[in-house]
Amino acid sequence: MSKLDDETVERVRALVLAIPPGETSTYGEIARRAGLSTPRLVGRILADDGHDVPWHRVLRSNGTCAPHIAQEQSARLRTEGVLMVDGRLPKEKRGR
Repeated sequence: MSKLDDETVERVRALVLAIPPGETSTYGEIARRAGLSTPRLVGRILADDGHDVPWHRVLRSNGTCAPHIAQEQSARLRTEGVLMVDGRLPKEKRGR
């Protein structure tokens, strides 16, 4: 993957910060809004520099959590009133 500049990182962080509690978005939607070529870059940014943003509100396009963070992510979402069903956010609940 290419090197990410500070402006791109801050743009992604701002988009994640803008997701209200109790709502979700997807890596793909954040990538599209940030002008990135792939959702993987959003995941990379959040893994490297997302500890102080609500990273848990960003899901895969199919409404699931990445396996390595699924337990913590779903627990954080649950505290905001977002309930996963069989490990997946129901389609009608998927956000922006």
